[in-house]
Amino acid sequence: MKNYKVGIVGATGMVGQRFMTLLENHPWFDVVVLAASSRSAGKTYEKAIENKWCMDTPLPEKYKQMVVLDATNDIEKICNAVDFIFCAVNMKKDEIKALEEEYAKHECPVVSNNSAHRFTDDVPMVVPELNAEHINIIPSQRKRLGTKRGFIAVKSNCSLQSYVPALFPLHEKYGVKDVLVCTYQAISGAGKTFERWPEMVDNVIPYIGGEEEKSEREPLKLWGKIEGDKIALADKPNFTAQCIRVPVSNGHLGAVFVNFDKKPSKEEMISIWDNFKGRAQELELPSTPKKFLNYFTEDDRPQIKSERMLENGMAVSIGRLREDTQYDYKFVCLSHNTLRGAAGGAVLLAELLAAEGYMD
Repeated sequence: MKNYKVGIVGATGMVGQRFMTLLENHPWFDVVVLAASSRSAGKTYEKAIENKWCMDTPLPEKYKQMVVLDATNDIEKICNAVDFIFCAVNMKKDEIKALEEEYAKHECPVVSNNSAHRFTDDVPMVVPELNAEHINIIPSQRKRLGTKRGFIAVKSNCSLQSYVPALFPLHEKYGVKDVLVCTYQAISGAGKTFERWPEMVDNVIPYIGGEEEKSEREPLKLWGKIEGDKIALADKPNFTAQCIRVPVSNGHLGAVFVNFDKKPSKEEMISIWDNFKGRAQELELPSTPKKFLNYFTEDDRPQIKSERMLENGMAVSIGRLREDTQYDYKFVCLSHNTLRGAAGGAVLLAELLAAEGYMD
């Protein structure tokens, strides 16, 4: 695989920082540009970030003296320096949509962590193990944008990455019909640490703005099909969600209740999870977990502290599968929200796009 020069747009935020740690020694991707808002532009990254670095590991030396560019005003300069960008900016949704399209129209592919384009008809929203074929909509998107190389691809909402991967491989054989999910979401999902959000210590907030709507609607795009020049949403499963912020640094837990068209046995469900492999595993992409879905038989697993870093934070953990009085089954599942759910999922998507020739 050739090496690609990449930029991180939105490099000072929590997801941008996570991109930097993941890409420090990446075998395919070399970070050559960091960009952020006009407040940070013109400063070295070390100066721009000051005391806001919130990763567990130190700020990598290679980034400290890189001069931060302006994400909005330096688009042409950025695009001339890179093969593609990762985008994790904190702006209004309409502003993000316009910014990402501007990069694409400058013939720079965009791999986005943002939600702005998730329901643009010809923008693929991809979990590489589940719906890798959706990247085949990119030629239609390029036609609309009038580009030869430029396009936008996005990852799904971070909370989906805990429970949708567990449901997806069951659907083809047994038909997932109704899903109720309650998610218990870490504070890093809001871009926060306990130092910056002390009111979350010893607290639970039973509301996350917009999260329940995303949790109910976005799975239908992952389950959708390419029809002509758009990705048509699936009409099932039926999802209902409740999303709660809990005092955990990293890791989203989902409690799932599910009905099937044809009820499988517990043994059949666990066998499907244990043996599941997607396109990412077939291609052996650098960030791919060897075992994507991991079932735990212990009554008290998975737990956030012990399982969130499974397979470098890129695997999904499942447990407590049992029959329910109102649904066919219930179980819990867990993923690391800033790795699998955010920056790591976007890096894996970029690897898929590169391996399938869309970055060339």
